[in-house]
This record gives sequence, C-alpha cells and structure tokens, in this order.
Amino acid sequence: EGWQKNAFNQYVSDLISVHRSLPDPRDPWCKVKGRYLTKLPATSIIICFHNEAWSVLLRTVHSVIDRSPAHLIKEIILVDDFSDMPHLKRQLDEYMAMYPKVKILRASRREGLIRARLLGARYASAPVLTYLDSHCECAQGWLEPLLDRIARDPTTVVCPVIDVIDDTTLEYHWRDSGGVNVGGFDWNLQFNWHVVPEREKKRHKDPAEPVHSPTMAGGLFSIDREFFIKLGTYDSGFDIWGGENLELSFKTWMCGGTLEIVPCSHVGHIFRKRSPYKWKSGVNVLKRNSVRLAQVWMDEYSKYYYQRVGNDLGDYGDVSVRKGLRKRLGCKSFKWYLDNVFPELFIPGDAVASGEVRNLGYGAKTCLDSPARKSNLHKPVGLYPCHRMGGNQYWMLSKEGEIRR
Repeated sequence: EGWQKNAFNQYVSDLISVHRSLPDPRDPWCKVKGRYLTKLPATSIIICFHNEAWSVLLRTVHSVIDRSPAHLIKEIILVDDFSDMPHLKRQLDEYMAMYPKVKILRASRREGLIRARLLGARYASAPVLTYLDSHCECAQGWLEPLLDRIARDPTTVVCPVIDVIDDTTLEYHWRDSGGVNVGGFDWNLQFNWHVVPEREKKRHKDPAEPVHSPTMAGGLFSIDREFFIKLGTYDSGFDIWGGENLELSFKTWMCGGTLEIVPCSHVGHIFRKRSPYKWKSGVNVLKRNSVRLAQVWMDEYSKYYYQRVGNDLGDYGDVSVRKGLRKRLGCKSFKWYLDNVFPELFIPGDAVASGEVRNLGYGAKTCLDSPARKSNLHKPVGLYPCHRMGGNQYWMLSKEGEIRR
C-alpha cells in the first residue's frame, strides 16, 4: 500500500528516524575557513506537497532545521496542494505548531506544482527564495554555499548537487565533485544531464567551485526574490508542471543572470520510477507548456521542437504578455544562448539531411523507430511500420556522419 500511494518504500521510511544522520558529502575545498561571506541573506524555504508520506515530509523539514544555521532560515513554508490524506490535516498542523518557523499554506483546489510554488512565493518574506521538493534531505553545510553565490551577485540562480535517495532502501548515495553534472535539454524540450564540458572545466582551479549550467532540473534551487519577480516568476499560463524549469533557465541566462550548480551544496532526493498522483486527462499539459516556452523564448529555433510534435501546436493560449516581458527586459536572443551557454547542443539545422529512414526492401513500409517510453531508455532502436508523423521516426544526419535525433 505504501508503494502504491507514494511510489517509494514508505514502510522502510517509517522505520527510519526523521532526524537521521547523513554522511558529509562535501569536498575539503568547501570547508576551508573563510570560504563564504560572513554576512549572508536569510531565505524562505518553500516546500510544496500533495499527499506526501508523513515520515518523508517530516524528514525533509527536519533536515532543513537540523542542518541549516538558524539565522539564515527566515521561515519554512509548506504549501499543501489540496492533499486529502488525513495525516496532512490537523495532525500536521499540531506537529508543526512546535516549530514556529514552519508555516502551512493550503490551496483550496488542486493547483499543480507551478501555481503552488507561486503561492508559496507570494507569502515568503525573506530576500532569497529556496525551493525544495517534499521528499528531500539536506546534507551538512548545504545552505551557506548557495546563499554565498547570491550574496555576491543577486542575478545568480543556484542549484545544489542532487544526490539520490534510493526509493527502496532510502539509502543516501552521493558522489564527490568529480562526478558533478550540468543540465541541458534536447529538441523535444526534455531536460537531461551532461558531464561538465572541457571549456567549463578550464575556468576552474578546483572541481568543487560553482559551475555554469545551461539548464536546471527545476525542483531544488535558490533565487533572489527581487530577481525572480523581475524575470516574471513562472509563466502563469503554464499548467500543473513541466517546462517551467527550462523557461526559468533560458530567461535567467538570456536576461542578464547566471545559472550555476554548486558542488559544495548537496541535497538528497527520492527519485521515483512513476508518479503516484492522479491528474485530469485529455490535455497534454507538458506539450502546451513547451509550445508556450518555444513561442516566447526560442526565436527561429522553435521550429526544431515543432517538427518533433508534427507541427501540431494545439491551443497554447495567449503569450503576448510573456513576449512583452522579454522585450521590456531587453533579453538576448536564443542564438546567443546556444552560442555562448550551450554550444555543445546539436542544432538540427546543421544536419545534412533529415526525415525518416525507410527500409526499401521488406515491402518498403518499415522505418527506423526509436520508442520513447522511459522503459525504452538506452535500448536499441527498432523497426516499425512507417507512419510519416515524424516523432519517433524523425532522424537527422549530422556533418560528422551520425544518424541522430
């Protein structure tokens, strides 16, 4: 039952202390005296949840309280996105009453992650906002390195290294800063991880120094509140979740900021193999959000995403306000972003050829097809009847002679 409700091993979680100790994953570089400014801004920690398991939510909150300097935590805002599990009602209120810094906001209907985060931001009073998921654990010394970067430059948006908490055993797996990855994306507008490129490594003396990242995973980050507001927070036309991490990443870079992953800051996260939540069906929310994102921020490069959805944009609403925001902020072009921030990304327009790869023998009706379900990740491509819809059968030939997507 615990697995079914949460998509992780709730039974094991309930056996583990909500104050459990974690290994200290920081490199020696991070612990050098005087590494961080002594005067750091305080932060509001915003944790959105929907039907989260009791022990996991409490362990998230206690890891913040137990492993953060008290003067740097202005408040911890728990945003309840219309949960219906009884333990998240009065029981949670009574428990958190013992912790005056914890405030609980309750949505009056199911809002989805993006609007729940905005609700939390509206009530936050500290100069820095820090977002965490509700199934996280902060490691020793996680907060100071994030706030230090923002104190030095409030246009820097920072993410911790996200360590894996095993969904079956709840074991905490971490790597030193030699194993740090940076965020990227593909032309389906899906987030992915990459090794730190050589050009970035050359900027640093030590691998524990903060690294530039083209995109953020989206769940865990700190941002200066005024800068977040200046950037237009999240697109209020975005529904539920999806695409908001890329929107914030693109506009941070294009509108005068910097996005970094900070290897001295570690936060563990339970990665689930499926989502336990129910959502209304019939609308492809992720696609609608992605089309809005492409319309506003990607200029002539948006066509590469549209090709992948068969050029069927659907009803994506009105984006004129977001386009106006971009103009008002005087943001740079998406070409600038690709040239300067993510030059490693393969540009489909540089392909020598594109389209389907059809087997002319065998009845000439079979195409090279890459099934796109998560369970098919890292599996070989196969053959499937040609459907001329692009998508899984859309391939490109690069100048280097690679057939790729």
